[in-house]
Amino acid sequence: MAEYLIYFNQQWVGNHSEEWFRGRGPLASAVVDEMRAAGVLVAAGGLAEDRQDAFSADATSGTVIFRDGPYAETKQFLGGLTIVDVADDQAARVWAGKLAEACGWPQEVRRFSTRPDV
Repeated sequence: MAEYLIYFNQQWVGNHSEEWFRGRGPLASAVVDEMRAAGVLVAAGGLAEDRQDAFSADATSGTVIFRDGPYAETKQFLGGLTIVDVADDQAARVWAGKLAEACGWPQEVRRFSTRPDV
């Protein structure tokens, strides 16, 4: 089994009516419930859209410095994520496809690096 990150940038969502978004919520929740029932869900959630609520921790100077706001000002920022633990790339594709259909916007998939035994 391997863990995969399925995620989207907020900019990929597009401009839609409030009614359109309300219709997508139950569809996305149903996919997450399906993942949970299949035993592959590790975590899932959408992130707060106001990036000013974010903060960063930076220890590159040798001392941890916390700053309010995002670490870097960029046009694209993470909108939400799902982590699944599945057998292979094909299984990750299936779940990413279901999420893309339910949400109505693209999803990117990245496999986590293998972790050393702890």
